[in-house]
Amino acid sequence: MMTVPAASSAGFDTATLHDVLRVAANPDFDRWKDQVHRTGGCSDPVHLTGWSLAKDRTSGETLRRYSTETEPGGRLRVACGNRRASRCLSCAHTYAGDTYHLIRAGLAGDETKEIPATVRDHPRVFATLTAPSFGPVHNRPDRGTCRCGVRHRDDDPALGTALDPDSYDYAGAVLFNNHAGQLWQRFTNRLRRELAARARLTQRAMKDVLRVSYGKVAEFQKRGAIHFHAVIRLDGPDGPGSAPPSWATVPLLDDAIQAAAVHAYTTITVPAAGDHPRRRFQWGRQLDVRPVKAFGDGSDITEQAVAAYVAKYATKAAETTGSLDRRIGNREVLDLLDVPDHPRRLIEACLDLAPLYPDRKLTAWAHMLGFRGHFSTKSRRYSTTLGALRQIRADYRAAQEDHADPDTVLVLATWQYAGHGHTPGEAALAATIARGIHLNRQTAREALRLEGAAA
Repeated sequence: MMTVPAASSAGFDTATLHDVLRVAANPDFDRWKDQVHRTGGCSDPVHLTGWSLAKDRTSGETLRRYSTETEPGGRLRVACGNRRASRCLSCAHTYAGDTYHLIRAGLAGDETKEIPATVRDHPRVFATLTAPSFGPVHNRPDRGTCRCGVRHRDDDPALGTALDPDSYDYAGAVLFNNHAGQLWQRFTNRLRRELAARARLTQRAMKDVLRVSYGKVAEFQKRGAIHFHAVIRLDGPDGPGSAPPSWATVPLLDDAIQAAAVHAYTTITVPAAGDHPRRRFQWGRQLDVRPVKAFGDGSDITEQAVAAYVAKYATKAAETTGSLDRRIGNREVLDLLDVPDHPRRLIEACLDLAPLYPDRKLTAWAHMLGFRGHFSTKSRRYSTTLGALRQIRADYRAAQEDHADPDTVLVLATWQYAGHGHTPGEAALAATIARGIHLNRQTAREALRLEGAAA
């Protein structure tokens, strides 16, 4: 039974408390609670109306019949699936978990995902490619103080903002973000060429002995510039199941990455437009390449640490800089939502540049400070896919519900979108359910940790 907290202790206003009591007193409350629990406590569930019918393919006998007419409000609630933690913590947790398993499978192997454990023997590095400078910003150097003369706290909102906003290249920053995906593509193309050159092979010949696989995630720096973290691995010609040649080593991969990142080919040229000059973008000078260790050896670059790091940033975006986490309809929104000055100037730069570069869709991606690429991507043969992981979860749930073999059962269904979200009272109760699920997960993880320590 769910306890309904008092308004004063829970921070509810009177209207929300009345709505909580209305929902809890509804005869369908238990079923509503079950629906919300099945979404993981999703804060913005999608509402569906419709029906499904399962029939035996041979006899035509009806095995199961379901309709949302029997559900609370005549609707079925399903998880929104949003990856952003700022929009839905519950769905972001699921997305982060899937990303973790995807990245880790490509590092440690997973037979259930058809990635052999021998992949651990392949050369693997964790590389970080950053953006170039667009002007000095407030920072926390390892030694001494910021250029402004202040030793900033870790949580100082000034970190990442321009020392001189009037001279900072906001237009260059958002145009770099906007072209970062293409710059990454040029980098991976050049990396293959650099590897082939070191092996004294043509690119066509190299495909017969070596393949490059990667999984990457984008992250916004405090200054609002995008950079990429990537696991880069060398495989044999058939992918993770085949061993690379003996000459393919971690030092060779490191050297090829260093060369590819600074090569003249790995640049993007943006033509001049209006008062804006022609720009030539390439990666920043802060390039970090570290080998990935299978197990802890005093280094924090282990398989688990890398997978967790990538998963963490897969659920975050430009909102970490103070920007918005949804598209912007007009400039007035920036005043209404009190967007901080630095991300505000970057957003305004997107809106100002949009008419000059109409093909770059800068207005649509202004809330992302110009970045329009996928946050988490991988090469085809790096590992499993998010779709495959979701299907495993769906199959598990179907098995729990004792669904019949799909080869012998025909399922007919029709669904319609009927809205999304919660009422204020439903939102408060759903948040309580989400906290309970999170606590149960923490307890289970701690129990496993203690069990492993005891063993």
